Amino acid sequence: MQGHTSFTRDVFDAFAADDRPGPVHMLNLIRLRPQVAYADGRIITGMEAYDAYSRLSAPVLAEIGGRIVWRGDFELSLVGPPETSWDIAFIAEYPSPSAFVTMLRDPRYRAAMAHRQAGIADSRLIRFAALPPGTGFAA
Repeated sequence: MQGHTSFTRDVFDAFAADDRPGPVHMLNLIRLRPQVAYADGRIITGMEAYDAYSRLSAPVLAEIGGRIVWRGDFELSLVGPPETSWDIAFIAEYPSPSAFVTMLRDPRYRAAMAHRQAGIADSRLIRFAALPPGTGFAA
């Protein structure tokens, strides 16, 4: 089965067009490949490739004012297919939609993306508007 590893041009255009004020929270769910073979013959794990992406992209994330606001270790899928699991889960916060777009267009980030694309087998990247915390499940 083909995994989801990138967005389409139409989805990116819709994201960029909705440049509302305020922070954006992006839920990231990542399933890694067991092994990655690079064109130069190197063979590493998906986690090693994703670590390279993380290390190389971190300065760009910081420069645009982004940060990781939550991360967690997968334990159990209570709802949904029981075989569904994620190797990495986190929420990244960006100051605005345009800040996220700026990060994606940065040449250093684009170079780091090669490692992300090599390392992941499947992923979800879901945009949310940040709301104030509360005590109820609904607004």
